[in-house]
Amino acid sequence: MPEVDLTINGRSYRVACEEGEEERLSRLGAYIDDRVEALVGQIGQVGDTRLLVMTSLMIADELAEAYVALSEAGIDIPEDGEPRSAIEDRKRVLAARIEDAAARIESIAETIARS
Repeated sequence: MPEVDLTINGRSYRVACEEGEEERLSRLGAYIDDRVEALVGQIGQVGDTRLLVMTSLMIADELAEAYVALSEAGIDIPEDGEPRSAIEDRKRVLAARIEDAAARIESIAETIARS
């Protein structure tokens, strides 16, 4: 299992991840470090635990605001945490079923029109 070295608030953390997720994890770690640095700039060094809790709350607040913005834009947000790819697969299956139903309806309509 690959591991990524992250630096947050000047401390190094080695974190395991899935194969191919290294770059994403590095970006996420850098984002967290940026948020921690901004917080340190505002309130100073108040201990790693407190900084990480405060940073986590700030990021959770950003996520909540993003969900509200998506909802207001009419974009459904999966509540079950189901991966988007599974949702897209379901949409494709449903679209194919709708197309099949439409073709059957057209066939029935043609049969009726000929009668």
